[in-house]
Amino acid sequence: MNHSMDHSWQGSYDTALVVFSYIVAVVASYTVLGFVVRISKSSGWQRWGWLLFGSIAMGMGVWSMHFVGMLAFSLPVPIAYDLLTVLLSVVVVILASFLALFIVGRGTIGRKKLVAGGLLLASGIVAMHYIGMAAMQIHITYKPLLFAASILIAVVASITALWLSLYFGSKHKGQESIKKLASGLIMGAAVVGMHYTGMYAAEFHPGVAVNESGVILDQKLLAYLIAGATLMTLGLSLFGIYISNRFSSKESELEVSEKWYKSLFDNNQDGIISVDLDYRIIEYNDAVCRLTGLDGDWLRRQTIDQIFSFIAEEEQEKTRMKFLASLQGVIQRYETAIYHQDGRRVELSVINIPVKLNEEVVGNYIIARDVTEDKRSKEKIQHQAHHDELTGLPNRRRFHQILNEKIQEKNTPFAVMVLDIDRFKMINDSMGHTYGDMFLQEVSRRIQVALKDNHVTLSRMGGDEFTLLSHAEFDQEHVAVMAQDIIRMISQPYRLKDTDFYVTASIGIAVYPMDGDNAVQLLKNADTAMYEVKKNGKNGYRLYSRELNEQLREKMELEADLRRAFEREEFMLCYQPQIRSSDSKMIGIEALVRWKHATRGIVSPGVFIPIAEETGLIHELGSWVLREACRQMKEWHTAGGPLIPVSVNLSSQQFHQENLAEFIISILDETGLPPQYLELEITESMMMDPTVSTGILHSLTEHGIRISLDDFGTGYSSLSYLKHLPIQKLKIDRSFIRDIASNANDKAIVATIIAMAQHLNMDVVAEGIETQEQLDILTESDCRKIQGYFYSRPLPAWDVEQGFFVPQREMPSKA
Repeated sequence: MNHSMDHSWQGSYDTALVVFSYIVAVVASYTVLGFVVRISKSSGWQRWGWLLFGSIAMGMGVWSMHFVGMLAFSLPVPIAYDLLTVLLSVVVVILASFLALFIVGRGTIGRKKLVAGGLLLASGIVAMHYIGMAAMQIHITYKPLLFAASILIAVVASITALWLSLYFGSKHKGQESIKKLASGLIMGAAVVGMHYTGMYAAEFHPGVAVNESGVILDQKLLAYLIAGATLMTLGLSLFGIYISNRFSSKESELEVSEKWYKSLFDNNQDGIISVDLDYRIIEYNDAVCRLTGLDGDWLRRQTIDQIFSFIAEEEQEKTRMKFLASLQGVIQRYETAIYHQDGRRVELSVINIPVKLNEEVVGNYIIARDVTEDKRSKEKIQHQAHHDELTGLPNRRRFHQILNEKIQEKNTPFAVMVLDIDRFKMINDSMGHTYGDMFLQEVSRRIQVALKDNHVTLSRMGGDEFTLLSHAEFDQEHVAVMAQDIIRMISQPYRLKDTDFYVTASIGIAVYPMDGDNAVQLLKNADTAMYEVKKNGKNGYRLYSRELNEQLREKMELEADLRRAFEREEFMLCYQPQIRSSDSKMIGIEALVRWKHATRGIVSPGVFIPIAEETGLIHELGSWVLREACRQMKEWHTAGGPLIPVSVNLSSQQFHQENLAEFIISILDETGLPPQYLELEITESMMMDPTVSTGILHSLTEHGIRISLDDFGTGYSSLSYLKHLPIQKLKIDRSFIRDIASNANDKAIVATIIAMAQHLNMDVVAEGIETQEQLDILTESDCRKIQGYFYSRPLPAWDVEQGFFVPQREMPSKA
């Protein structure tokens, strides 16, 4: 049939085939996008296989859609096809698909890759379409705008489909199927849209034969056969992808798990060794080499027995037993130690973990952590908790532990010593704590030197107190030698700040079990013995005895009673008159405190005064004595006299109390006694520091109070303080009076003291006069003021008033 070139045929479409062609395009696109994902996740020969298979499936799917679409189109006359050209269109689209998949399936998707892949895919689709159109044995022309539109649709849709599939699919892992389906619908629409836009752009001109060798095909039957075969092929491809994805997912999970494990294994700071049932080392990490110093190549060829040879000898058996126990399926945790190749000891915390497959132990993981520093820190903390920071010696807590352990043995008697440094406070206060610490360090060093040949635990309990535990069986002679050696070492001079200092030590000793069967009792009794040494002049040692315990108990009871004596008003004053020998008149009186105990009767001042001084009760007692004596003397004065002074003894603690003068004046004001009738008796020991005593005495005498120096000649007598200090009276101690009748030296000393006092314009009183002979000798030496039993013992206030005050009031006054 001949037609003019100016006319073109209008074709018609089989709607069912058109829809079928879109379905083929969507399935093909979905399949291809699945291939893209597989290609992007594959490597090596698997990737090339997926690329080839994917490009063929994609090319065939797109070509099938095109060919079905072509067969869905019918012109008024049958159209023949050039089969070689049809085959070329298939090859072109497969090649373009291969290149597109190669680009977009390689590494991370980027903008350039996305555009390049989309352009290649679109080019393949367009080329396939128009080459396929060229296979039709009819002259075809194209409308330019629609031709261009068909190409643009292919490009935009291809890029969009790839972008949805790759970009969003990588960020939304849980929605891969939905994204792929959406991408498939879009890509299918792109292929179909491009195809039918291209078909709409085509104009078929009748009467012009392009090639007479074409083949006329049965359009409908062939279209359904091609579409069905393609769908089946694509379905099988999808199933293959699904199966592959399942296996790939498992492989990926295993690979990820393996990488996680490998990373944990290789980078773990703990050493890890894998060992099989034949004790062969299967695997190890770098930390093992760091912990042991062993070379990796050497480790790889060894059994675990070879490693055991580097374990510390005392830990080998335990470590081996723990390893064997773990092979029985039980996790083992323990500590051991290994020697590094450089010779240092490495402390390890180890876990042995059995490896099980199908409930059967197939090997063992040995995980070892270096705890050397941790152990060292713990040991340091432990050492600090049980040792003195200054000297490094065991402290109180540690000494008690060692002593209790020794007691628990209950083997043989042993000695415990308590040592205290005499006069340490003087060094600490005068030189400061820094030099005090240096002194204590030197003391501890000297004690250790003295004990170097003895099995003794030396401890610093605190301050300047040390304790010693002799582990040897008690031998009194041996313990005495030890104590003497320590005292001798400590008594050597200490050079501090260019000055030599001398100290002594007092040591008390208690013996287990005789002096105590527990730590507290032993230390208490040793302490008691030490304080007895201090009480008797210091610089010595003493063993505890039951007599000491009785004395201590007695002392503690007296101390308790002494504190209650104020409340019970058990104290009283007795008064001993001072007599002028020429006329036997009372010229003064001394107030002496007495303690009338509820059960003990009268307690001697020599017993309770030292306890009062030691406990600090002397302040309260001294204040009471002073106030009561002043009150009583004011009462006697008011009753008619005679107007004589009362003497009151001051203790050293009272003498050095703050504002002494103000305190005494307040008592005088309170009682109404004029200051000139109060005489304070002090001892020579209070004069040792003239810079202090001078100020105190002057402040007292400025108010009219008289000062008497008691017990003169028995202490640190010095003529200089007699010259410079405001002292009005000397009292000759009774120790010189006792043997004055038979001892020429005592007689000479007394005569000298009397003569010196008279030359210094001081009054002198001799105390302790008991016989006429003593009185005569004193009178011959011109001592006229006497105090003692010869005239009167100390008497209560009523008795002294009736015996001395009342008679003297009745006598006419005599100048």
